[in-house]
Amino acid sequence: MTRHVVIVGAGPAGLAAATAAVRAGAQVTLLDAADQAGGQYHRMPLDTYETKRPRILERCDWWPGGAVWALERHDERRPPRVHVISGPDGGTRRRHVLEPDALVLAPGAHDRTLPFPGWELPGVFTAGAAQALAKGEGVAVGDRVLVAGSGPFLLPVAASLLAVGSHVTAVLEANPAATVLRGWTQSPWRLAAQAGKAAELAAYAALLARRRVPYRTGRAVIEARGDGRVEEAVTARLRADWSVVAGSERTTAVDALCVTHGFSPQLELPVAAGCALRDGFVLVDEDQATSSTGVYAAGEVTGIAGAPAARAEGVVAGWVAGGGSPARLRTVRRRRDEGRTFAVRLAAAHPIGRRWSGWLRPDTLVCRCEETDYGTLCRTADVSARAVRLATRAGLGPCQARICGPTLAELLDTNPHDRPIISPIRLGELANPPEEKESTP
Repeated sequence: MTRHVVIVGAGPAGLAAATAAVRAGAQVTLLDAADQAGGQYHRMPLDTYETKRPRILERCDWWPGGAVWALERHDERRPPRVHVISGPDGGTRRRHVLEPDALVLAPGAHDRTLPFPGWELPGVFTAGAAQALAKGEGVAVGDRVLVAGSGPFLLPVAASLLAVGSHVTAVLEANPAATVLRGWTQSPWRLAAQAGKAAELAAYAALLARRRVPYRTGRAVIEARGDGRVEEAVTARLRADWSVVAGSERTTAVDALCVTHGFSPQLELPVAAGCALRDGFVLVDEDQATSSTGVYAAGEVTGIAGAPAARAEGVVAGWVAGGGSPARLRTVRRRRDEGRTFAVRLAAAHPIGRRWSGWLRPDTLVCRCEETDYGTLCRTADVSARAVRLATRAGLGPCQARICGPTLAELLDTNPHDRPIISPIRLGELANPPEEKESTP
């Protein structure tokens, strides 16, 4: 009997999983809330995308604009039911219920941006949003742009901005050089398999050097200023724990600011499926199987390691979920394990320091949707996390804690991912009966 595999997420991991599951002989339904497959890594203008459309989309049941709003655990011996809402937001959307034989979760991750005074000003972007506009639309977010935060992702973001005509004033890595070097150079032979990544980063660094873009370590944006939109960025030198070195503040004129402090895995679906977590990521075994029966996970929800590692994990997850023999995956498993080594090294080289909250002032917004400031959170932090959320509404706004969730988790010791309703759905849509699962959106 042909197995039905539902894959959520059509980035590098999800596309690889779909390809492997089809090759294993499974019937595949591939879902993604976006209209185009590929995720952030493969983002490109629409006319270019049409000529490079992934071939797997022609071999599986591809549901663009299919958002999973709930997972229903109804039988411990089977994966959960998948509740999907499809169609353009604001138009007529339809509900569907899928009952897969196996479920592969590859929802990816999004930028984590730590709050700082003024981060809500227009002109302050996450680095991922700025890159998406540059790569997908050819749009420059500003003429004079500062790129700051932590991690190697800062380099390709700066390159994308340069490609669309922005003047990048500097790229700032918050961790001191000693932290970055210690993380990357310890036991360097273990990174031999990642020579391609090293060459890619070297190419970005060479581009910045040619364009005379300074790259500075141990410095971060601690405030944005402006009248109605960002006009200045205040930067400061940081210690290894990210506490600010007094007197090191500098002000830079900008018309756009791009900030990212690494990535946060999108854990709402794995948590709803009952998957166990470890160190903030989904716990998986050698076959990418989670602790929940029939549920597999691949990509950045299991660790931030880049697109090649995500593809390797996707191949393993899709092949096994589709009924393929795990014994045929020796080479892919080796690539996957090399990616896991890279993820550990990346986390060591670009950690988030414990003292970042020292940047905050009482009136600094933490939850922008509900306009909850840091002072309000501090005044209510001595009660339960649930009471804090109800009293301040932090994390309960339209973004459903996707932006502020990791910050709230760190400040309040709470789990922002435990949500029975995973993506917004209108009461009228909820009242309508779902269509037959065989129908396509």
